[in-house]
This record gives sequence, structure tokens and C-alpha cells, in this order.
Amino acid sequence: MIRRALLVFIAAAAVVLVPWTVYLANTLPDDYGTTQWRLAWVGFDVALIGCFGTATWLGLRRSRAAVPLLSATAALLCCDAWFDVVLDWSDPDRWTSVALALLVELPAAVLLVLRARLILADGMPRRTLSAHDVALHTNPDTRHLLTTLGALAPTTANALATALNRDDVTPDLHELARSGYVRQSRDGHWHPARQDLRLPTLADVPDTDRPTIAAFLDAKFAHEIRLLTWAAQNRDDFGPWGKGERAGAHLTEAELAALDAEYHDLAMRYCLLHSRGAPGTREVALRFYAFPLPEELTPP
Repeated sequence: MIRRALLVFIAAAAVVLVPWTVYLANTLPDDYGTTQWRLAWVGFDVALIGCFGTATWLGLRRSRAAVPLLSATAALLCCDAWFDVVLDWSDPDRWTSVALALLVELPAAVLLVLRARLILADGMPRRTLSAHDVALHTNPDTRHLLTTLGALAPTTANALATALNRDDVTPDLHELARSGYVRQSRDGHWHPARQDLRLPTLADVPDTDRPTIAAFLDAKFAHEIRLLTWAAQNRDDFGPWGKGERAGAHLTEAELAALDAEYHDLAMRYCLLHSRGAPGTREVALRFYAFPLPEELTPP
């Protein structure tokens, strides 16, 4: 209901602005003097500074709150370019304003919008786990290579081969790069690459890959059960390092999907901010499970 009312308001505003704009175009004078010219432009630039500074702070924290602020900053840059060019058009400095608009303000606005879009997309590629991914995950040599790369990165292929006591790891690195697990920078150094691998539904998996995927998922969830059992048995030993919440709610399928998306955003934010060990940190397992509660089981 609120969404529909908002859409009606936005559409009505667009319709009302058409005759109002035509009216202004025919009644406003070509020239107008004002006594607040300096205050107007200084205030505008102060607002831009505030937007840039706040967006930087939110960006460092990988907060999704940066998305509307980046969009607003891009809009202010477009306004700045428009008024600089239009108001300087009869002035000898008009070409300076045009150059600044085309080379600085508008490209910066586009960059901010693209960055906002990237934040909305979680900042990393998302795809479904495939049989090829399973082969990589279950290969001990591949796991060892990725672990070593994570510890040494950025590093060269030669240094990585030396650390692994192997002749050459370049073919393996290129294979992992094609699958999205690693990337090579322009200086030739290799880095781990983050991607969001979603577990597939067996019904969506090709018949030829279904046994491989099914066996991998069975092993994965068996490991999860062992891990959760161990955590429950040792819960008193964790101290402040152990957190857990339980809750139940009557949700629609869409509401459950929204809850999952919110948790995913929060987990990705912390995982991207704290991807490497640092003094005072410990590696913490984060899990989120939601499933229909069996009718025959009443929670204690």
C-alpha cells in the first residue's frame, strides 16, 4: 500500500511539473540580480564536501547506507555541472565550465552511480555452485594452493610454486582464475578473488552432475551437523566469543527471502571488512538457517 501511494505521488509530481516548467519558461526574466550569490554557491559546495566525506566514511565501513548518499552526491555533481555551464554561458569563462563539466563533474557522477550499483550487488560476483566447483573444492592440491595464496598474497607464480615445492603453478592459477577464485593484477601478482557461491537445488542440476552435487552437499551438511553438535557441547567454553539467537516467526515466502537477503548483506559486510586475521581477532563461524518448523516438534 505504501509503495503504491509513493508511486502515485512520484507520477503525479512528474505530471504537475510539466505545466509548471512551461509556465516558468515563459515568465521568468532572462537576467536576475541576487544578494545571496556567494552564500548560495558556498553552501552548495559545503553540502558536496559533506556528502563526499560521509560517503567515504560509509564506504570504508562497506555500509549499504552509502548507496543513497552516493546517488545524492552524483545528483549534486550533475546540478553543479548544469548551473556552472548555464550561468557562465555568456561569460568568457564558459569553456572552462564546459571542460570541468565534461572532464570532472559528469564522469565523477557516473563513477559514483556505478559504485552505488556495485554496492547493491554486494561487491562480488554471485553464481551457483557447479560440478566443476566441487571438483576444485575436493582436490587437495587446489585447496592447498588457495590456502597458501591467501597467506602470501599478493605474490608471484614463481614464489607460490617455491612455497608449495612445485615446479610450476601457472596452469592451475589460470584455471582457478577462469573459475573466479583468483585474479592477477597488472603487475603480475596473484590475489585471491571473492565470489558468492550459492548452493544449488538438486532439481535444477543437470542429470549428469546430480550425483556429484548430491554427494558434495551431503558431505557438507554432515560436516555442519558435526560442527553445530560440537558448538552446542562446548558452548560454556566460548565466553564472549560465542553468540547465538533463536526465534520463530510466521513468514510468507517473500518475507523469508527478504530476511535471508538482509542477513546476507550483513554477513558480507563483516566478511569483506575483516577477511584477514589481525591482533585481537579470531576466526568466527557465521551460520544462518531458516526452515519450516515440523508440526510434531514443539520447541522447548
